[in-house]
Amino acid sequence: MMDCAHTRQESDTELLVCVTCRRAGVTPQDERRPGRALFDQITALERPEGLRITATDCLQNCDFGCTVALRGGAEKWTYVFANLDAAAHPEMLLAGAAQYRAAPDGVIPWRQRPEHFKRNCVARIPPLTPAPRQQDH
Repeated sequence: MMDCAHTRQESDTELLVCVTCRRAGVTPQDERRPGRALFDQITALERPEGLRITATDCLQNCDFGCTVALRGGAEKWTYVFANLDAAAHPEMLLAGAAQYRAAPDGVIPWRQRPEHFKRNCVARIPPLTPAPRQQDH
């Protein structure tokens, strides 16, 4: 029998991949949109423990190619990343998602973040349950 808290933690990290994404002016090599190709590439790889990968429709970031969102429980920041490539970025996304999951608040220290995360973060959304702020003295 599995511990409920352990089960909840394992399912709290989710990588949402926009499967309707396409890059303006780029013709896909097949009938799949680039976002669908990215999703297919990511799900073909071994995923880190506790990561759920979910296909989603439009994340409203069409001008910046393939876009994903990375979210975890109510105590974590949510991030939206763009300019992703189905061939070049699946392994990086999974490694970054594992780092995100390991961070209690979802904030990966700047120097440890994948380079793509540093340069292509579209949005950072506060947690539903923010950590208490320390008072200035």
